[in-house]
Amino acid sequence: MLTLLPLVLALPTAAHFQEPILASAPIGADEGIVLGPEGHRYRWVRDWLQLPDGMELGNTHGCVAVDSRGRVFFNTDSDHAIVIARPDGTIETSWGKEWKQGLHGMTLVQEGEEEFLYLAHTERHEVAKTTLLGEVIWTMPWPEISGKYESAGQYKPTSIVTGPDGEIFIADGYGQSWVHRFSKDREYLGSFGGYGSEPGKMKTPHGMFMELGGAEPYLVVCDRENGRLQRFAMDGKLVRAETPGLRRPCNGVITQYGWAVADLAGRVTLLGLDESGERVVLAQLGDNPDPGKRAKNGVPREQWADGEFLSPHGIGADADGNLYVQDWNRLGRITKLERIQD
Repeated sequence: MLTLLPLVLALPTAAHFQEPILASAPIGADEGIVLGPEGHRYRWVRDWLQLPDGMELGNTHGCVAVDSRGRVFFNTDSDHAIVIARPDGTIETSWGKEWKQGLHGMTLVQEGEEEFLYLAHTERHEVAKTTLLGEVIWTMPWPEISGKYESAGQYKPTSIVTGPDGEIFIADGYGQSWVHRFSKDREYLGSFGGYGSEPGKMKTPHGMFMELGGAEPYLVVCDRENGRLQRFAMDGKLVRAETPGLRRPCNGVITQYGWAVADLAGRVTLLGLDESGERVVLAQLGDNPDPGKRAKNGVPREQWADGEFLSPHGIGADADGNLYVQDWNRLGRITKLERIQD
């Protein structure tokens, strides 16, 4: 059986829910900038990522994943298509020159005792499975069999995840807004979605994550330009469309504390369930007060501020619930939010 990392544990109960704090909340000089209300507080770790002399990230336009050793993997559009950082923020290695300019989707999957990366490349019009150091296990070209495309160029996959039984889901976020299903042996099973606003349809299914741990697994799709999350059963049947506190959701991750969603329009939103089972906002972290800096790739470094995101595009979490957020920025920006245990 395949499982996604980090493991999904129980969500917080309604008794822990607080009214969200929407802006940065400095709490004491020794704590630095702390975001979020009691029970959902995170410390903005200044200058967490430590680049070697002479290394520049370039455009950070992809995903974030954390392996079983706590190492943080993230994408750039440069020769460092995949960068691996140690938990302390120092760079262990990078690879993927051949994958630059379009490596957009990335999920880390544990299969037995081994871990692998599943990758989606928008400009190569394909997805792939590799080892953590880049050895290619297989590649999959455009899904011509689906009948949804006239050519490979129409297919620009932005996300790839696997289900608990090894099924593969691929989101064509920058193409025709379909999600395609394949068996663990890469046999085509069908497609769902397609462009539109009504429930079940999508406008840029940008990122996806798996909701595990309950009676049934669900695929959660970040339907970015419809400003919502949509939950699907493994057969592609729509379960629910939800829009709590979201602007342009790009990617998400589930931790033991709830859902964390990277919102391209300048913030990270934490979601949980209330007593009635409705999805609610627990906190919104690092909301940029300047709309002119939200969802903008070219914000110069001198305009960045600790405690404020620009264009959150990718998000990952480690076993302790710490969050790692990738801003979509031409210079490259990765931030660690350290979970404060209240």
